[in-house]
Amino acid sequence: MLNDTITHAERELYLTLLALAQQQPSAYEWLTRLPTWLNDIKDKANYAHAPAYQASVARLPEITVNDVDLDNDVLTVAANLSDSERKQTMALLKQLMPWRKGPFQIGGRIGSDESAIKIDTEWHSDWKWQRVLPHLGNLKGRRVLDVGGGSGYHGWRMAGAGAETVIIIDPSCLFYHQFMAIRHFVGNADNHRTHYIPVPLEALPEHSQLFDTVFSMGVLYHRQSPFEHLQQLKGQLVKGGELVLETLVIDGDANTVLVPHDRYAQMNNVYFLPSVDALIGWLEKAGFTEVRCVDVAVTSTAEQRKTEWMTYHSLADFLDPNDASKTIEGYPAPKRATLIAKK
Repeated sequence: MLNDTITHAERELYLTLLALAQQQPSAYEWLTRLPTWLNDIKDKANYAHAPAYQASVARLPEITVNDVDLDNDVLTVAANLSDSERKQTMALLKQLMPWRKGPFQIGGRIGSDESAIKIDTEWHSDWKWQRVLPHLGNLKGRRVLDVGGGSGYHGWRMAGAGAETVIIIDPSCLFYHQFMAIRHFVGNADNHRTHYIPVPLEALPEHSQLFDTVFSMGVLYHRQSPFEHLQQLKGQLVKGGELVLETLVIDGDANTVLVPHDRYAQMNNVYFLPSVDALIGWLEKAGFTEVRCVDVAVTSTAEQRKTEWMTYHSLADFLDPNDASKTIEGYPAPKRATLIAKK
């Protein structure tokens, strides 16, 4: 059981898991682990910046929200911000930089960013969602797990598409507090459907079989053991549930897999880039059925770039300056595929 100092968002997460446990007893193990999961992310010994992030979120002003649109490419909280509220909110949200996944808008009207705070994130995550959404089964009424969900942009969009429950997991202390900042303004507009647990997939109880749909987008290539990741994803799905897997790929046949020697696009934690055919084989070997590739897209410097909200190096700095079809290390430039499969 959680203690009396929990936040409103944490209490809603607890109640959601409690309700899930009434349907699926495996959720009780989630409940027993929840206090540790939530306390760990606030521990300064493990996360030096946690107190500063917490303070920024706690100081966000209470504003009168006119509308919230979770089904808009720019996730929008419409509100009339005073000059002081706008300045305070902008300053506090900037303390949570860099913002990588979005975009978000606080203030203004739905469909208009005039006088609003527009969080122009490094990634146009809405472009990925536009590519994925047409191929999904209906999310209405489904329990959804978003693995490696970053600041929660895609999780909010899943709720906007009608999911009954969305649980986002990601161990990043910064991403967790970015989500909580957006949660502060969204309030109860999602009817308590969207939650965030700051843990990696391997921290979850195995074989929970809690979710109708599991998303793993931009995670697989960071795993040293891709088959273990696929098995962990499968263990969270109900029988007949749907996996949505998006990852870096390369061109080639069923036997083609790139293992970068050192870095890939300046990332030192990229381990395996399979071809689409190889990835289909991996999923089938892991026990998934009805595997299909629904999208392949080269990542452009318009989709991933520096912005006012992410001022560090981005994709343009990771490509060969004389040949944009290659990374700076000489590997094929980033290309991403989305595959859908059934358990």
